[in-house]
Amino acid sequence: MVKTWRGAPAADGYRMPGEFDAHAGTWMLWPARTDTWRLGAKPAQEAFRRVALAIASFEPVTIGVNGSGFEHVRRIMPGAVRVVELSSNDAWMRDIGPTFVRNDTTGEVRGIDWGFNAWGGLNGGLYFPWDQDQLVKQKVLEIEGKDRYDARDFVMEGGAIAVDGEGTLLATEQCLLHPNRNPRLSRTEIESRLARSLGVRRIVWIKRGLADDETDGHIDELAAFAAPGIVLLAWTDDPDHPQYEIVREAEAALEAQPDASGRRLRLERIPLPDPIELTASDCRTIDRAAQSFGRKPGTRIAASYVNFYYCNGGLIVPAFGDRRDREALARFSALFPDRKVVQVYTREIAFGGGNVHCITQQVPDGGRG
Repeated sequence: MVKTWRGAPAADGYRMPGEFDAHAGTWMLWPARTDTWRLGAKPAQEAFRRVALAIASFEPVTIGVNGSGFEHVRRIMPGAVRVVELSSNDAWMRDIGPTFVRNDTTGEVRGIDWGFNAWGGLNGGLYFPWDQDQLVKQKVLEIEGKDRYDARDFVMEGGAIAVDGEGTLLATEQCLLHPNRNPRLSRTEIESRLARSLGVRRIVWIKRGLADDETDGHIDELAAFAAPGIVLLAWTDDPDHPQYEIVREAEAALEAQPDASGRRLRLERIPLPDPIELTASDCRTIDRAAQSFGRKPGTRIAASYVNFYYCNGGLIVPAFGDRRDREALARFSALFPDRKVVQVYTREIAFGGGNVHCITQQVPDGGRG
């Protein structure tokens, strides 16, 4: 029987493991929102399908689908991919789904059910309503049979944090301290809440995320842990690139702050693709809706290879049809010789405001340690 807890996970002996640790499986959602995704969401669905198949070659995958799409998705997915009926307002499982924590003594895994307000609520949020999104975490935990920590009083998105599994968390001030998330909490109170929830002892703050990021600067477009003490940082040497100053600002912040073990972080730079802009043709095929984020010709999209996904023995990396796709693939392959690096064309996912990491959520393996 799944139980609901209202205490602090860390006080119960739980912590969030690094994403590079072993997984029991991966959760995704199926895109269908036609005011986010162009051409009735069909190109995005094909990109999601390719990502799911890539992950499924390494570990179990579950896809949640709104009821009307279940039969279609079940038919186009192999039997190894579990398809379940699961209502949602959109398909960003990283932010809508639960954050899993593990007890290293018992090996038990539980999930945190954070509050969610569509990246800003009525003060800059990306769509309304988000009522079905708010229920996804609890539904996933019920299906997985994992106990649930009720943390809905604290607005948090999985893409806003990165942890090393040893007490260090990366985040941007732009996102976690934004007044449209938890306006009544101070920086110290937010730090305390993260420590009590995730078992972290040190938060390494970066001032802001990538320019043109609809989510108010999520860390998962900018930086990720490769291992404890090693951070992958999105990078460009082109002074005309819109991210040029931002990545240097992030570099300085990461070099100035030690991790929870007192180590100086080692930075590995990952090239950024060229900026992506929506064309008039793209925008003509996106439905107009008063309660969703407007997309018009010239809207620039935050795109980054750092928005990748770890899976058991593998790494799923975005491709954009960009001149730096090959360079990024070679860079990841060199950095992770013990993993098979698979590059998937995900430009359509970028059009919606995220990428591979944003549409996935790992369930940690219950093994101890």
